[in-house]
Amino acid sequence: MKQDPISSIARNINRRTFLNNSLFGIGGAALSSLLKSSENRSSDSHPPHFTPRAKRVIYLFQSGAPSQLELFDHKPKLKELFGEELPDSIRRGQRVTGMTSDQRSFPLAASEIGWGQYGDNGLWLSDHLPHHRKIANDICVVKSMYTEAINHDPAVTFVQTGSQIAGRPSIGSWINYGLGSNNENLPAFVVLLSRGKEGGQPLYAKLWGNGFLAAKYQGVIFRSGHEPVLYLNNPEGMDRSQRRFMLDYLRKLHENQYSQIKDENILSRIEQYEMAFRMQMSVPDAVDITNEPQHVYDLYGPDVKTPGSYAYNCLLARKLAEKDVKFIQLYHQGWDMHGNLPNDMKLLAKQTDQPSAGLILDLKQRGLLEDTLVIWGGEFGRGCYSQGKLTPQNFGRDHHPRCFSIWMAGAGVKKGISIGQTDDFGYNITSEPIHVHDFQATLLHLLGIDHERFTYKYQGRRFRLTDVHGEVINKILA
Repeated sequence: MKQDPISSIARNINRRTFLNNSLFGIGGAALSSLLKSSENRSSDSHPPHFTPRAKRVIYLFQSGAPSQLELFDHKPKLKELFGEELPDSIRRGQRVTGMTSDQRSFPLAASEIGWGQYGDNGLWLSDHLPHHRKIANDICVVKSMYTEAINHDPAVTFVQTGSQIAGRPSIGSWINYGLGSNNENLPAFVVLLSRGKEGGQPLYAKLWGNGFLAAKYQGVIFRSGHEPVLYLNNPEGMDRSQRRFMLDYLRKLHENQYSQIKDENILSRIEQYEMAFRMQMSVPDAVDITNEPQHVYDLYGPDVKTPGSYAYNCLLARKLAEKDVKFIQLYHQGWDMHGNLPNDMKLLAKQTDQPSAGLILDLKQRGLLEDTLVIWGGEFGRGCYSQGKLTPQNFGRDHHPRCFSIWMAGAGVKKGISIGQTDDFGYNITSEPIHVHDFQATLLHLLGIDHERFTYKYQGRRFRLTDVHGEVINKILA
């Protein structure tokens, strides 16, 4: 039977109208759901792959690369052979930086600092770290870390993002994306900065950036001083009710914009404004250390009341951990010691030894160490030979990516042990090599995340923090 053209057009119009209305209804429901989740950040989270051992991470990053040979990796042979040439059989023609590539001689260097064994398992620690002796039974020292990067910027970027090339999400952003937050009034990822001495390697926002993830997953810097988070306070003449009115109106504009172009960044922007509004009330309390008892100050040392110091930031990290901030990243600059190493090492070790140990002891006495993972370490190590002129009181060490030391403590980590060995010169790994990607895989594992399954699709490829590498270091796991 021949169809009436007018009736057919009417049916098509009705069909299109129904579909359009349905799509707008579905879109509106999706928008409503997403906006509702922006009011409760925990709804962003994905269930962990298995039961986590750690609920949060405090990463004490020592920017500039501390010398393992002055801190954790005891090499008495360097003192015995002081000034003698590094054997070719040890160096094996391996790459060095441009700063020492034109040296005709590679004389072995050793500090005059003493060493001792501490804890139940005789953990080697130098006399630069007297307060670490108190936590020798709590930390796991990894002496066999290695990386491919030989210069600071790509090496730090590699540790923090899994790639030497900028543009990938940082560890904290990955964890924020994967696990969300347990405190809707504070960021899930907080960054604290301190400086050990003048100069040092610069730090860039890419190290705590979100990469290709939504902007809401990036780290938030808490600064010292009267304004911990920039632009958080209301402008002069505006009170909280006026700010709320402005944000409500701005939200309507963003919702209208999203309904037209469906850009996910608009939803992130809404959420960031809302988080900032909540932080106006939560941040002042989170960064207030004035009510701590004296015995807590004593744990962290004499610099603890100096805003912006490493000790101050360690205490602040504990307060943020108490408030269930998921990932707390400290950066302490100044460990780059191409010259004057013996004196600079005393300075940097003194700044960081007691606060680092104090943080472990403070977390432990509060029952927080059981589910908090604490990490201490830099981007690579230091070579066993002198850079430039060599005397017992003054020499430098060049970059050394082939082996370096870090330590881990807390949730799910074995206590009071060391893992991995290097040769008598501290130049090559002789047992249990652990790559940066292995370290990252283990960190995620302790948070209940399978690093191989934890991916994000971007530009047609599924990316992950560990790229296509990495194995969990089972020997570290308790």
